[in-house]
Amino acid sequence: MSPAVPRRGYVYILACVLLWSSFMLIARLGGKTPLTPYDVLALRLATASAVLCWLPRPPAAAWRDAAMWGLALIGCVAFCLLCYGAVRWVPAAHLALLVAGLQPFLLALLLLLWRQGWPQRATWPGYALMALGLLLLAWPLFAGQAAPGQWLGDGMLLLAGVLWALYALLAKRRPYDAWQMTSFVTLASALLYLPVYLLWLPKGLAQTPWPVIAGQALFHGISPAIVAMLCYLRAVALLGPSRVAALMALIPVVAGVAAVPLLHEPLTPALAGALLSVSLGAWWVARPASVERGRDRGSRPTLTEEKPCRT
Repeated sequence: MSPAVPRRGYVYILACVLLWSSFMLIARLGGKTPLTPYDVLALRLATASAVLCWLPRPPAAAWRDAAMWGLALIGCVAFCLLCYGAVRWVPAAHLALLVAGLQPFLLALLLLLWRQGWPQRATWPGYALMALGLLLLAWPLFAGQAAPGQWLGDGMLLLAGVLWALYALLAKRRPYDAWQMTSFVTLASALLYLPVYLLWLPKGLAQTPWPVIAGQALFHGISPAIVAMLCYLRAVALLGPSRVAALMALIPVVAGVAAVPLLHEPLTPALAGALLSVSLGAWWVARPASVERGRDRGSRPTLTEEKPCRT
């Protein structure tokens, strides 16, 4: 693999970090409005589908691929509903930490279950730092100082993180490029979800000002649904899911710090420690030096040395 390939991968993941940090903040802002989680997902899918109708469509083979429909349910419908529902009880930093920060652990666990090998020994301190960050985040729950509903919101986000880790691994195994995967997941999710939403799910659109509805629709329908998803899948193709997951753990720092001035959410000592630990752990796991040391010792390929998928 030429040096230009990993450099492009890091550019994609940097764009993804910034866009998904914004997603955490806007989702939390939407959670303070009369919009239900079902409304936000419907606005996201309707807007994204309208944009994608003017762009190249997914290949016909994707529509006949049952696994791709499963990916749409896992990586879009279920994942988004859990995130949009949880932000009513927890701040943006929790969304960022539990969904993005937990990814390296969940991916490592899934890969171990699939007998892909242990992480390199050199990366273990990084995983330990991220574990410390997650423990600091959970400290108010253990100390009886958690806000009402925090346990439910954190539990929903934990489940969302599991679904996203599974989506990352399964998407890498499908024979489609990043754009084909992005467009199919969005369009298939709209076909599966919007009829159910229109017929049966509760709505809060009538109680919400139109500028708020338009802002949520335009942001969620374009930035995270299309641009960020495309950047993420392209980064996974170039760098592999484990390294991308480690770098995605930088999202908590960006989102958690930005939430202080933008959303007036408090940055407690425990939360600041969690953000710092996850950030340092992500850097440790993702740094190229750890891969080179493993190769110098003649070790077999490990989780951070996965081959990129075909694009």
